[in-house]
Amino acid sequence: MTTGFCLSNTLKGFCQGVGRITFIGLLSLLANGANAQQLLRAQGPDIVNAQNQKVVLRGVNLGGWLLQESYILGTDSLNSQGRIQAALLRNLSPKQVQKFYRRYRARFVTKADVDFLADQGFNCVRLPLHYDLFLTPGQRLTRFRALQDPASITAYTDSLAAWYDRGQLFTGRKLEGFGYIDDVLRWCGARGLYVVLDLHAAPGGQGTDRNINDNLVPLDLWKRKDQRGRMVYQDATVRLWEQLAARYRTDTRVAMYDLINEPHNLNPANGLSADNQELRALYIRLLQAVRGQQDKHLVLLEGNGYGNEYTNLTPDKLPAELRPNLVYNAHRYWCSNSPSATDPNPNQINLLHNLAAFRDQHQVPVWVGETGENSNDWFITAVQGLNAENIGWCHWNLKRVDATSGLLQALPYGSILTASGRNQLLQNVEFKNCLINKDVVAALTQPADTRLPFTPLQIPGTIQATAYDMGRAGIAYQDTYAARVDYRNTAPVNQGGAYRNDGVDIERTPDQQSSGFVVSELQVGEWLRYTVTVAAAGTYTLQVRLKPATTAGRLTFRIDDAPIVTASVPPASSTPIWTTISLTTTPLSAGTHTLQIGVEQPVEQLSWLRFIPGSSATAVE
Repeated sequence: MTTGFCLSNTLKGFCQGVGRITFIGLLSLLANGANAQQLLRAQGPDIVNAQNQKVVLRGVNLGGWLLQESYILGTDSLNSQGRIQAALLRNLSPKQVQKFYRRYRARFVTKADVDFLADQGFNCVRLPLHYDLFLTPGQRLTRFRALQDPASITAYTDSLAAWYDRGQLFTGRKLEGFGYIDDVLRWCGARGLYVVLDLHAAPGGQGTDRNINDNLVPLDLWKRKDQRGRMVYQDATVRLWEQLAARYRTDTRVAMYDLINEPHNLNPANGLSADNQELRALYIRLLQAVRGQQDKHLVLLEGNGYGNEYTNLTPDKLPAELRPNLVYNAHRYWCSNSPSATDPNPNQINLLHNLAAFRDQHQVPVWVGETGENSNDWFITAVQGLNAENIGWCHWNLKRVDATSGLLQALPYGSILTASGRNQLLQNVEFKNCLINKDVVAALTQPADTRLPFTPLQIPGTIQATAYDMGRAGIAYQDTYAARVDYRNTAPVNQGGAYRNDGVDIERTPDQQSSGFVVSELQVGEWLRYTVTVAAAGTYTLQVRLKPATTAGRLTFRIDDAPIVTASVPPASSTPIWTTISLTTTPLSAGTHTLQIGVEQPVEQLSWLRFIPGSSATAVE
């Protein structure tokens, strides 16, 4: 294979010299061969195709597109898509709001995004959907009124019931939601990727987190009744899956149906049962609806507690006729990746041990429908553990605004509530204008022990401190806090929150002699590695741009583990200020080497290194 398979043309420089296809691409080829999509099914604990070959789905979520989550767009104060829309409706007409959303959806994910994912070797995408995409424009206006005025919520749910009774709910082949699904199926089918249809925001809302399910009232899916005492939102959810199954029941590009994303907080504190009775009852209705359309697709169940807890939802608790072709989901965030870590509840399956044990005990396939929002080091360890168990996974997320944990990063745009902000957003989210977080791509697609250059580095020349190699902690860098493994600890791994997605602390700087980003909080025992090419053998002057700490600092520079010079940094007299120190190295040999910066005593920030041929020991302020 050529390195062209490794990554898209945008990343050819990253791939040059790797000389191999991506790890994930290799696994995908081994699992799936070169076959086009075939209808998948469950065979014991495995997912298989028509030739009984095991298929392990490894992919990326297309979140933030057909359901906006406010943190993805950098609008956290607005909390959810519905609240974004309600804010927009204060100054725009409903038709103008709908027009903006059509323009947004035409740009956020396109064929170019799917081609990019295929180029990395992923074999599936998960498509989060909002149920309101399957309303007519007129029906959506009724929902808009409920978004603007809580007093209109009852009128909206009564309207839902009336549309349901008249057969007018989610009908018609030209509804926007079907169009978007068809686009994704066409793009993915052309590149051999499977699609998982995910009802991310169910009618009424499947939990209390508005950002996830965009509900009008928390948990209304489980509580709201119409004037006839019917669970109106549950009826609507069943009707939607009937329509989806009727349309796609023979489509082999669809891997599986994810019936309800992340149900959560179904508990006695919220007036519901302690053992998932409500969730079980609705799943039985939904499975009957799908199978009633003669649809044999895999169906993914998600447990309570954000998709992970399956009391009363295990196969033995479901009617026998509904057990074939089930897959059980886990969502893995901010948890341990240790294969020995366990949860005492065997039906809580987000930990690797519990996930594999659940699969083996119940002889059903399991799949991690979401995982991400952590450091590259965590990603690498998670992928390694899941791949070792032949458990598929789907990274969250494809792209975010001004964030480093997705594969793509859209630049900041201002405020979505201003015309200029919206116009800038529409430009920034297009694939051609996004930044590729190539360190995230490498973490998800390369073997666990890989260390790759972040960018080509030459001596003589200037090396930005932030340009350290890509790879996990202990291989490309060492930092005191490299992965978030406890959901209760909300401290960011990258304390500066900028530029890269590792444990290395990077922040923006106003220093005029810096590139805009610097490595910060360099603690004793931390280090950074760089792949460098020395053009000519000889002694060099090494200039180091840094900000001292209030105590004396000490940095040691090594080439291939051999010390070449040590910098003793005087403490800052009062407020630390930027300074450039000049040192003379030992002779360097020509060729490609590993340069390592080791922290023996702390310095506050490090901006760049500059290697100049010849010797000099003059400090430069």
